[in-house]
Formats: sequence, structure tokens, C-alpha cells
Amino acid sequence: MSSADEILDIVDENDEVVGQARRGDAYDRGLRHRCAFIQVRDAEGRLFVHRRTATKLVFPSLYDMFVGGVVGAGETYDEAALREAEEELGVSGLPRPDFLFKFLYDDGVAGRTWWSAVYEVRCEVPVNPQVEEVDWYGFLPEAEVGRRLGVWEWVPDGLAAYSRLRAYRGLG
Repeated sequence: MSSADEILDIVDENDEVVGQARRGDAYDRGLRHRCAFIQVRDAEGRLFVHRRTATKLVFPSLYDMFVGGVVGAGETYDEAALREAEEELGVSGLPRPDFLFKFLYDDGVAGRTWWSAVYEVRCEVPVNPQVEEVDWYGFLPEAEVGRRLGVWEWVPDGLAAYSRLRAYRGLG
């Protein structure tokens, strides 16, 4: 089964399930669904940053400071956060990511809107990211991520989550 065939819960403005659809159809028709964003830090506190592969359905070849993805039909945000983090990092036995907050992402232009649950987790084991998902990766100090914000092309939903996370932490 391709990622476009994955079944997602479709939700309303209150994050209540109103139906289900294939992932590809949800993207094509601008149907609101759920996603989990997980900020990963290594033992030294550096952020996991990666460039998405060119084959991704949404935001191909862009940089991201979160791992994560869609929440499958019937799956909880917490379940998706752990599953996505372990899959994308290529690790097992990761601690359960800590939930921080949720927000409704809406790009306002292309009909891309999804409820976004933001998490954080520390990964102290070597990572082996999925080659289907990750073209390049590194653990960068947060100051370096800040310097790259205006230089690299980032996924817009990740930028929205990162901005909200910095505000959540009182970093503006």
C-alpha cells in the first residue's frame, strides 16, 4: 500500500472525526485531518533537522525541524507520535514523546489544513533515518537552526509549529 492509500480520519474545526478518506484524496480535496509533530533532541540537546525526500506527497525536498506525519484512522495522537518518531529516526524503544500542545494549521492558500499535535522527545541512541523519508539529516544546535531559518527552504507547517513552540517556551 502506498502512502497515498493510507486511511485517515477526517476531522472538523473542533478536531472531531466526521469521516475517513484515503490520504491522497485528503490532500487533493483539502480535507482536514490530524498530524503529529515531534521535536527530537539528542543527548547534547541538539535538534534533529532533516531534508525530506523529493518523493514526499507534501512539501518534497524541504527542510524540517520535526519528525512526524499523519495520524492514521483510529489512531491517537500519542500513538502516532511514537510510531512516526521511531519510523523516521529508524530506532526502537524510544521513550514516549511528551505532548506539549495542539493547534490548527491552515496555510490559507492551498487548502492544506490539519490539526497538529506538538511533542518533544530525547533520542540518545544512534539514528538510522528512513531513506524513503529523509534525504539528509543532522543534529544541530538550536542557534544553528535559527541561522538557517532564512537560508534553507523549510516546510511551512513545521515553521508554524516551531514558532508556536518557541512562544510556548517563552522564547518569542
